[in-house]
Amino acid sequence: MGDISRIKKLPQKRMDAIVALLSHRSVGEAAQAVGIGETTLYRWLQDSVFQEAYRDAKFEVVQQALSQLQQTCGEAADVLREIMKDQEVPPYTRVVAARTILETSIRAVEIDTLVARIEKLEQFIEEQTPDLSKYRK
Repeated sequence: MGDISRIKKLPQKRMDAIVALLSHRSVGEAAQAVGIGETTLYRWLQDSVFQEAYRDAKFEVVQQALSQLQQTCGEAADVLREIMKDQEVPPYTRVVAARTILETSIRAVEIDTLVARIEKLEQFIEEQTPDLSKYRK
């Protein structure tokens, strides 16, 4: 996922269309911004090469947004901790903050556990069938 090279291989007008799709609220607005008909853009959206490039572009946008959010995780944790400890804050709000902290922590442990299990399974499969290792991404 997120193979930008696919996007760069498209003709300029199609690259522009992908950028417009990412920055406008509708296909019609995107088509108008690029200077093509809405029908043309819908037709491009049916093309598998265009679909893959558009999917890659969306993936990259989300990855960048997540990266920005991750940079503020420490601050978010501080805010939740402050709310949870602040006796002036309504009890319900404090409980929500505490629950958010607990649920997020539990989820992180679950994800770490799943990643470790998947890695062990991949290693086991690789050891059992070395010929298949070339198909791993």
